[in-house]
Amino acid sequence: MTPVVRGGLLGTRDFRLLWIGETTSTLGSSVGGVALPLVAVMTLHASPLTVGLLTAAAWLPWLLVGLPAGAWVDRLPKRPVMLVCNTVSMAMFASVPIAAWLGALTTTHLLVVATTGGAARVFFTLAYRAYLPVLVDSERLLEANAKLQGSESAAQIAGPGLAGLLAQWFGAVSGVLADAVSFAIAVLCLRSVGTRETRREGAAKRRLRAEIRDGLRFVVRDPYLRTLTAFGAMSNIALVGYSSIQVMFLTRDLGAGAGQVGVVLAAASSGGLFGAALSGRMATRFGAARGFLLCEALAAPMALLGPIGSGGTGLVLFTAAGLGTGLGVVASNILTSTFRQHYCPAELFGRITASASALNYGAIPLGGLLGGLLGESIGVRETLMLMAVVQLLSVAVLLLGPFRSLRDFPTSRRPVDRAEPVLHRHTGKT
Repeated sequence: MTPVVRGGLLGTRDFRLLWIGETTSTLGSSVGGVALPLVAVMTLHASPLTVGLLTAAAWLPWLLVGLPAGAWVDRLPKRPVMLVCNTVSMAMFASVPIAAWLGALTTTHLLVVATTGGAARVFFTLAYRAYLPVLVDSERLLEANAKLQGSESAAQIAGPGLAGLLAQWFGAVSGVLADAVSFAIAVLCLRSVGTRETRREGAAKRRLRAEIRDGLRFVVRDPYLRTLTAFGAMSNIALVGYSSIQVMFLTRDLGAGAGQVGVVLAAASSGGLFGAALSGRMATRFGAARGFLLCEALAAPMALLGPIGSGGTGLVLFTAAGLGTGLGVVASNILTSTFRQHYCPAELFGRITASASALNYGAIPLGGLLGGLLGESIGVRETLMLMAVVQLLSVAVLLLGPFRSLRDFPTSRRPVDRAEPVLHRHTGKT
């Protein structure tokens, strides 16, 4: 049990260590997400297609190994899985500056690093989400998710600017080295966490295909998880399609310089900080389920403001759109992450999360591809507006589902039959 101490969860040693490690590695990943394409462009003179492939390679593992990864994570203790994943990521990203300094860096090397790092992230994410309810008491999960996603939003604001500064001062590969160092810090923090899982005895090992099928069946048959998964996939296509061409819109359509683009994107991203801070208050005042719907109802129409202006007014409207969208999406993610951690049976949690994430995160490369193709064929401004409309329509999926009549998410569940997951009212979005 997590004791109640002054300063909230950050006053407890194990959560503080996890938070420090995860915040550091998230900042490193935010830097690395910009630095790796910079290395491709500035060091290897890569084409736009290659840069696009680097982005796709980082998300492709969700489609390739996401489902079996969920079953494997359910079989294994979560903390060692997280340690192995961070160690692999550290080694892979450290190999980039080493190869560059030796004059041996190639595009193939970067693609292997992006893919392997993406695969490690799949396993880490599934284990991390399952480990948090072990580390933190049930009644404090909302606070834990708010703190972790709040620091993640802050890292996403600071990361791109830091990557640019490092590239300017020390060269493009320095940002990738910083990413590797951040994973080393995360490993040290996680090794110091003392909380261990209670080993479940008597759980019969079944064939991997059958275990994967259990997770898929649970998501498909559960009205809450099914609705969240369909909404998440549609929303991710819209959000990524929008974000994939936003820099082009700011520079070509609104005439923003590089410095202005950085300021606008940082200001727009700060909405996530407000969302993390407000999520708990919204759950208390309106109820978690109703607060979730209100967050998405705020985020979707705000995106429509982004592409309607021009010049300085356009920059202000685009920033306001990003603020509102970020606030709603982050607060919504916190509420639904907490819902799943309460709702999903621990012995199926990895498989359930993997089943939903394979579709949700698998939609991300599709969104980026659609954004680029439509931007070329119908225009960048028009594509942004279309993606905003798709985001608005995705809210209809929620309104047609079981959440519209709820104040709070369901909180009860019956034990799951290993051979046939059953449907019931229990608690169950990133």
